[in-house]
Amino acid sequence: NAVSASSARGIFQGGVGSPTNVNTIEYVTIGSLGDGTDFGDMTIARQYRTSVSSSTRGVTAGGDPTTDVIDYITISTLGNAQDFGNLFTGRYGTGGCSSGIRGVWAGGFPGSGNVNTIDFVTIASTGNANDFGDLTTGRGYLTGCGSPSRGLFAGGLTPTKVNTIDFITIASMGNAFDFGDLTSTRAALAGCSNSIRGVFAGGNTPTMVNTIDYVAIPTTGNAVDFGDLSILRENKAACSSSTRGVWGGGNDPSNTKRNTIDYVELATLGNAIDIGDLTPSRKGVAGCSNGHGGLG
Repeated sequence: NAVSASSARGIFQGGVGSPTNVNTIEYVTIGSLGDGTDFGDMTIARQYRTSVSSSTRGVTAGGDPTTDVIDYITISTLGNAQDFGNLFTGRYGTGGCSSGIRGVWAGGFPGSGNVNTIDFVTIASTGNANDFGDLTTGRGYLTGCGSPSRGLFAGGLTPTKVNTIDFITIASMGNAFDFGDLTSTRAALAGCSNSIRGVFAGGNTPTMVNTIDYVAIPTTGNAVDFGDLSILRENKAACSSSTRGVWGGGNDPSNTKRNTIDYVELATLGNAIDIGDLTPSRKGVAGCSNGHGGLG
């Protein structure tokens, strides 16, 4: 089960600073305000990696330059990541979702072009990812979130930007199904959730947006406006508790890397509020938590 909203920890990993990729791992306590705190280092310095997580472990995969590396941390402790295994297909810019048992990565870029690949691991073990099925449309720079039973993958680049939302049943295997549409076509967005509501923020259309929109995960249908991020940005990371969604890092319309951390209350509507900073400023960050909606 998810860690309580008051103590849930959000993790931000990797990205590209100025000018190089970083292996930095930082954490925040989602229920409080404040800056990121040093956690340890990833096994490799990469941007556009994607994290999935259980209530105990965060598992991060892929990255640019293209790699199939999967590594993991124990979220409640501090320390460096350890080797987990390899993706079914090495790639970057995937979308990720997870239950307490299984982590799933979808889409991405294997260097050039994009793929519809979905693969998965059992989070409590180590080993290589296995094939799950296919997205409805191959794309990269998409995002994922979910409930304990259902995973969603939204937006992305095909190479044109799309408003597609797909869903899977995490405990099974098979191809994704159409869920509905985002309020706008966009890529490089970041999604998070509680067990009922999936919330997607930012990205580019190709004009950069501060849009936040949401869906009810147990249903199907189109996203509805939620509010706005505190600043325009893309390529940031998201994490969540049962009550709060948090976004960290990214780049603004001038391509300046940002250290911004902002949040919303997931059960309400409204604009995000700035609560602190990451160190260093970076984009292409991966995010996860031990309290997100896929954990109940």
